[in-house]
Amino acid sequence: MNWDSLFAERTKQMKRSTVREILKLTAKPEVISFAGGLPAPELFPVDRIREATDVVLAERGREVLQYSTSEGMPELRGLIAKRLAHGNFQIHPDNILITSGSQQAIDMLARIFLNEGDRVVVENPTYVGMMSSWKSYYPRFSAVPTDNDGMLVDELPTLLAEPHKVMYAIPTFQNPQGTTLVQSRRAQLARILVEHGLPFIEDDPYGELRYSGDKVPSVLQMEAEVRGATNADGNVIYCGTFSKILTPGLRIGWVAAAFPVIDKLVQVKQGADLHTSTLNQVITYEVARDEAFLDAHIAHLREVYRQRRDLMLQTMDEYFPAEVTWTRPEGGLFLMVTLPAHLDATDLLKQALTHDVAFVPGEGFYIGDAGKNTFRLNFSNSREERIVEGIKRLGGVLKAAVRG
Repeated sequence: MNWDSLFAERTKQMKRSTVREILKLTAKPEVISFAGGLPAPELFPVDRIREATDVVLAERGREVLQYSTSEGMPELRGLIAKRLAHGNFQIHPDNILITSGSQQAIDMLARIFLNEGDRVVVENPTYVGMMSSWKSYYPRFSAVPTDNDGMLVDELPTLLAEPHKVMYAIPTFQNPQGTTLVQSRRAQLARILVEHGLPFIEDDPYGELRYSGDKVPSVLQMEAEVRGATNADGNVIYCGTFSKILTPGLRIGWVAAAFPVIDKLVQVKQGADLHTSTLNQVITYEVARDEAFLDAHIAHLREVYRQRRDLMLQTMDEYFPAEVTWTRPEGGLFLMVTLPAHLDATDLLKQALTHDVAFVPGEGFYIGDAGKNTFRLNFSNSREERIVEGIKRLGGVLKAAVRG
């Protein structure tokens, strides 16, 4: 059977994740990998999740092992709505849909918005997981340049002279760069969204992981202020997740948006997986409803990840050649390195792997012919001694490449 001749045309746009393929190469214990976007497993609240699971099964066993509603557990949606509220800004639980991780939310949003040829505004570089999902719908990506303060919002008015269907970005601790869209640009962006009636997907998996600098409001909140409103019935579709602050294995994410968007997403979800795991939703709720525990746990994550970020930056300052530059994130899991223009990070990875150290080349995060001289580093998933040793090894590879 020639299976390739039978697959749908859209599958030609589907490729295996570059990041996940690199992770296969780094499975050996001697390899120090800065490639994954992984939280630190030693920080997972295993005991608390075990306790919650025991309670849930003992008290609600038959219920949590049954099918559930597509929208998600009402109590969990209420808890998320409460955590997203800020001052006068409030979200109703009916404006929230529980998803199987925020990646499912991103994928379903493409299904309800994109027709072939639709124009989509994205940052450049942008999240490769979004592109992996959306490319099969054959959109046309309009890339907005970025700097250390996030997207260059001044570029948008000219770009939006042509009609665009939707905009996607990670404004806070962006993947792959770790940069954050500063508040003045957020305010400008919010005004542009309202003026143009442009749907904006605010992907925010890392927002609670801030280690330095001042907290900035979400675009969701700022857009509501521009509308003179206190609700989520505007242009912003907000995607969040418990994967980075509890554990990714439970696969609990959410979308907060105007009800017509939620209603259409429910229709998609009913055709995809009916609903997110009932058991995992109730376990997550049982853990997260203890606000004192959750806040203390997030504070602990921030402290450990802050130390790892600082150590990586300090070691890079010491061992990387002067010709190489990098971002200095205020939070999240990543930073991005820029090499001299003549160097190719994919070639450099081959050299790095001979020294048992790995990273993700940046080219796959870019729209167009850019990013070949960049790569992404993750600092959350390595203990301190491996950060130091891995950066030393990588520094040696970089110095040899620059000299060469």
